[in-house]
This record gives sequence, C-alpha cells and structure tokens, in this order.
Amino acid sequence: MLWLPPAKDFRGRLGAAKALEDPAARLDALAVLADARLSFLETIQLDSALARAPSAAGSRFDAVKLAVLAASTIDHLLPPIRVAGLRRNLRIETYSANYGQYRQELLDLRSGLHAFAPNAILLSLVARDFIGALPLAASASQVDAYIQDVVRDLRALWKRGRDGLGAIVIQQAFLDVSEPVFGGLDAVVPASPSRIIAKLNFALAESAHADGVLWLDVAREAARDGLNGWFDVVRWLQGKIEISPQAAAPYGELVARLIGAARGKSKKCLVLDLDNTLWGGVIGDDGIEGIVLGEGSGVGEAHLALQRYAKSLKERGVILAICSKNEMSTAEAAFNDHPEMLLKRSDIACFVANWTSKADNLEFIARQLNIGIDSLVFVDDNPVERAHIRDALPLVAVPELPADPSLYVRCLASAGYFEAIAFTKEDQERADQYAANAERDAMQGEAGDMDSFLQQLEMSVAYGPVSPLNLSRVTQLINKTNQFNNTTIRRTEHDVGALMADPRAILLQFRLTDKFGDNGIVSVLVAVPIEGEAETLDISTWVMSCRVFGRQLEDEAMNILVEACRARGMQKLRADYNPTGKNSVVKELFRDLGFAQEPLAGGPEGATRWLLFTESYSPRPTRIARRSNNDD
Repeated sequence: MLWLPPAKDFRGRLGAAKALEDPAARLDALAVLADARLSFLETIQLDSALARAPSAAGSRFDAVKLAVLAASTIDHLLPPIRVAGLRRNLRIETYSANYGQYRQELLDLRSGLHAFAPNAILLSLVARDFIGALPLAASASQVDAYIQDVVRDLRALWKRGRDGLGAIVIQQAFLDVSEPVFGGLDAVVPASPSRIIAKLNFALAESAHADGVLWLDVAREAARDGLNGWFDVVRWLQGKIEISPQAAAPYGELVARLIGAARGKSKKCLVLDLDNTLWGGVIGDDGIEGIVLGEGSGVGEAHLALQRYAKSLKERGVILAICSKNEMSTAEAAFNDHPEMLLKRSDIACFVANWTSKADNLEFIARQLNIGIDSLVFVDDNPVERAHIRDALPLVAVPELPADPSLYVRCLASAGYFEAIAFTKEDQERADQYAANAERDAMQGEAGDMDSFLQQLEMSVAYGPVSPLNLSRVTQLINKTNQFNNTTIRRTEHDVGALMADPRAILLQFRLTDKFGDNGIVSVLVAVPIEGEAETLDISTWVMSCRVFGRQLEDEAMNILVEACRARGMQKLRADYNPTGKNSVVKELFRDLGFAQEPLAGGPEGATRWLLFTESYSPRPTRIARRSNNDD
C-alpha cells in the first residue's frame, strides 16, 4: 500500500484524536490517521480507538453493517477492514460467523447473522472445499458440468443474502493455493486443480455481475503481489488462516473499496500536475522542445504511460482536470503543439494554470465542476505540494507518488480511488458532458438573465419508468448521488428491481438534452406506497446529478410525478428530508415545490417531513420541452 504516506507521530496523533470530545471531530481525526501507511499493530490500535468513538449525527461517514461468512479464520482481517472503511468515509460494524458455518447462518432464520441484520455480506470461501470431488481423469465436459453445479449452489446463497436480508453480497474469488500436479501441463489438463480454479473464478465473476453481486478479486491481487505474500501454508495448517496477516491491510482495503463504490464513495475527478508529472522537466524553463515525453526515453515513456492511463480513466467516466503552477498559455501550448502529447486540451474538463495556491485552485476546480472536494484525487510529483494539500484539504485524496516516474501508474492504479461496480453508457459519455458544461457556463455568462439562459439552452426531457435497459444506470445514480438526494437511502439493483415489480410504486427516470448535447439519465424519482395509506405515496428517493442543478429539471420532474399520481388516483405525496453533510441543496426543495411541512416524530436530527395534495398542485412553469422516452 505504497500509495499511502508514511505515518508520522502516530502515537501522539492517536492520543490527540482520542482526547477530542466532539464526536465528528474525533472521527475526522481518526480518518486522517487511517489515511497513512500503518503497521499491523498501529492498525489494531486505531481500530480500538474507533470502536470507542461515539457516533456523530450528520457525519460524512456512512454506517455499514458487514457480515463476513468464511470457511477460514478471518479474525485478523476485521480490524483492517474497519480501518480501511475510514479511508472511504465508512463506519463499518462487523459480524463474523463461526468457522465454516456460512451456509447454516444464511439458511437459519434464527442465526446470529439474521439477528445482526447486515446490509453487506462477504462470502470468503476456500477453493479446496469445492474442487476435491473431481478425479484428475475427469473430462472437460465433466469439469464444466461440475463448475455449473458449484456456481448454481453459490448463486442460491447469494439470493438468500439479497432476498432474505436485503444485503449487498460480495463474493470473494478463490485463491489458487494448489501445488502443480503436472507442472506446465496443469494449464491444459481439464481437471488439474489450477485449471478448475481458474475456470471457476471466471464463471463466478460473470455470474456475480449478472446477479448484482460484487466481486472481490483477491486472486488478481495475489497474482500481482506474489502468492507467498497472501498465503502461508504453515498458518493454514496450524490455524486455517488462508489470507495471511501480512496481506490483511490490502485485503481490508479491497473490501472497503467495493463497499465504498456501492455507496457512491468512489472518487470522480483526477487532477493532474504538469511539470515532472505529465512530462519530464519544467516547461516554463525548458520550453516545449525541452520537456521529456514519448518513445525513445525511459523517463519520457513513463510520463506517457501516466497520460495513457489517465486517458483510459477518462474513457470510463472519470473527469480529468489540470492544476499547475504555470502560465496558462505555456501550459496549454504543450497540449496543443507537442507531437508526443497523448492527452489533448479537449480531454480536460477544467484546466487551471496560475501561481495561486494549489489548495485554492483545487477548491475552484471542485466548484467549477460542481462536485464535492472529497471527489478529487490530486497527483503531483512534488512532496511539498502533496503535504500542503493533505494538511489544507484532508478530504482530497493525494497518492504518495514514488520518486521513479515509471511507478506512477502502478501507484495510482493500486490505490483504487476510482473503483467501479458498473460501466454504463453515461459513464462513457461523462467527460464529454462535463466539457459541454463549460460551453453552457460560457453561454450563461453572456446571457442577460437566468430565464434567457435557460431559453437559449433549448432543453428537452425524455422520461419514463425504470426498465431493465436502464436499471444499472439508475442504481448507480441512486448510490453515487450525495448532494441532490433527499434521504440518501442506497439501493442495490435487486432492490430497484423489486420496486419495479411493485405495481403500486412509481419509478421514473429522466434524461435531459439541450443544444450542447445529451446529459444522459440525470435524475431518478422513487415513490413507494405507505402501509395503511392507500392514496398516498412516499418519495423515498429523489436524486439528481450535480451537472444539471438549477435548470428547472426538479420542477418539470415534479410536474410529471404529480400527473402520474393523479392518473393512479393518488391524492397525496409525502417526502422526507434527512440531512447529511452534503445534501443541504435540497433542504428547502419540497417547500419550494409547494409542499407543506408536517410533524415528524423521530428520524435523524434535523429531518423534516413534507406533504402535498396532488389535486391542489399547480404545475411549475419551465423552459423544458417533453419528448418521447428513450431507454438507451
């Protein structure tokens, strides 16, 4: 975990954090400590302090109840999971079933697992329990049939976790700890242990994706790090420990990444320095012709590799930005004129080059892109700048780049800041959508007033029920949206699918298009029936992408929802607002839309409840035209 900076004065800072009386401040201080390279003992000490830290109302940390169902000893893995959760803004509470009792725990409704009521379940199983029934002489067809049986069995367990407990399910890949039987021929003999495990992992990964189950690929990590770093046969024989203690920290990080991605905690924007980061040398001193970049030079190829990796991230939906101490014209010239530049100016959604503090510039970038400061990953070769950003903006992720630029990509990729659990059409188009936003901003600056600007945008909305075609994007939007989100209830694809099957519920998705392009599906409304109130629906989830704030889509969406309610004879709409550290933008949303505030007993501190009578609702005037729905 070399992307993390070394821990400095850990003991003193831990003591200072534990002495803080304010719960939110204490959690924040512990999270800063977690964002460092810790020894196993330091991880245990930090986890102990976390266990004694009280909950903080309105905290940025999501509470997660994780059950680990294992066929090996995993007690040593739980503290690193909880500490890694802090790095992902997660407060993870764990439950571990008795050794090997994963099946019984899932099937027995009276088990400790069901009493714990987890919202995430991790199945950490071992290959030897699943491959021993096949003889070495088994044919390829026999192996395939056996693998299908194993996959069918595990899918039934996943279904138990999803349907019976409403939990996100994580399936851990099988580690191949078998010894060669045939040597190199193991790769082609159908029933050799290593070949069975490889095929089983492939089949399970595909099935997991199809079932909305998250895939914990420890096999890939062990292959990259070396199996001996993950598995110690002596510890297995003595204590049935499959994941060795020395791999506990990276294991915990992998688990927290997946849960964080499912909770919308992955980063959104990669902010890059220029000099000695995207190229070798200082362009202001060396000129365009003097910077080191491109084929024929080890250093030049290393910087080119970082550009290539950044380009790949952009293609999968990560926003790219530049933050450099440079003259703007000089910095942009490299993107426009250097023949070896792989990244082009058009790839960059926000380009900042000046002599202002980088902390100030990063805050500007977040505002310009309308994303949280905690959505940024800042990559800079200068250790002084990295330390400054960590101190001034602790919510910004700052990987500890090694001195050798050849290792930049490995460092950034290993950190897993941009962990994904889906890849949608909107992801592919996101970078272009943010570039189009810059054109919208320019036009807004030229418009005389907001109404003129909105009219000139020539907006239209396509809307309709959530369907299997857009289920992945809808689920992603629900889980990633933190600002325009009235309840911050997270839902799995299975959860959304169950609501789609409920004829009483209304699930609407909205796609906004304007003269600059298609923004994609940017808003989702989920209105569900209320027990005992046949004519009332509760807006349990309303999310909207930050890219389209302030363009009247909230008004048009409410117009559409009320029409749907009237068509079904629904007389009332209810909505709650549950405050978090990020969603204040919707604090007065329902009041502004004509809802009246109602008394609310219980709920989070600061929560409010709102009620609207659909027959008395007056449609909100907007500059948004409606068009036929498109589920692409």
